[in-house]
Amino acid sequence: MRTRTVVALLGAECTGKSSLGQALAAQLGGTYVPEYLREWCDTHGRTPQQHEQAAIAAEQARRIDAAAGPWVLADTTPLITALCSQHYFNDDSLLPQALAFQRRCDLILLCAPDLPWEADGVQRDGPEVRARFDARLRQALSRHGLAWHDIQGERRLQMALTALMALPLLGVPEP
Repeated sequence: MRTRTVVALLGAECTGKSSLGQALAAQLGGTYVPEYLREWCDTHGRTPQQHEQAAIAAEQARRIDAAAGPWVLADTTPLITALCSQHYFNDDSLLPQALAFQRRCDLILLCAPDLPWEADGVQRDGPEVRARFDARLRQALSRHGLAWHDIQGERRLQMALTALMALPLLGVPEP
């Protein structure tokens, strides 16, 4: 039996990762690990440059690894930073380490881009980029043999809890 379960909430921008992660943490009594990139952008007032991507990915991983409790709900992982580095800078250098980190996660919940897009700070690109990034993410997960559960529609929390119930681990409250 596991003593700690890491749930990776992945998806393009404005797909409900933060809301879902917070709701799951409240439902499960877990630890929510927010997206470090958002904090970084708010602090610096801009999006990161290529040479700053590795440090952002490393800090996200460090915060996930440092989170305590039986349930860790990670609002993105270094994989998202690596794919952003590919997307914006044509840089694949972060991918191997990001994939290794992703394989340590117990469950991937992939939030679909079916929510209304909302401008929110300096890191928002728009619905067209969101759709292309979602396709890039799904392709990367498939190509590297990483299974995920699609989370979409109005019943996101219930879908996530159902996916968690399938894990052979601690008890999960019924959705």
